[in-house]
Amino acid sequence: MADADEIRDQMIEAFEGADYPISSPMDLVPALPDGPGTKFESGEFTMTAMELNTKTSGGDFPYDDVEPLVDDIIGDLKDQGEL
Repeated sequence: MADADEIRDQMIEAFEGADYPISSPMDLVPALPDGPGTKFESGEFTMTAMELNTKTSGGDFPYDDVEPLVDDIIGDLKDQGEL
């Protein structure tokens, strides 16, 4: 089973280098260590940043900080039964 806190920590680390405020998911790409192919993994859960963008609602942009962004993504993944 995936650990939501572990995924959250991975996302914060990956997304915190973006130039906030951000107004779209594309604003995150330069901050990602492996670009859109950056993977988030825990247990049987594995998803790339590109997959996150296509499988989640996309968030409530703009975001002024990394934590609200990641909280929305994690919430969306939980709502979909991914976490």
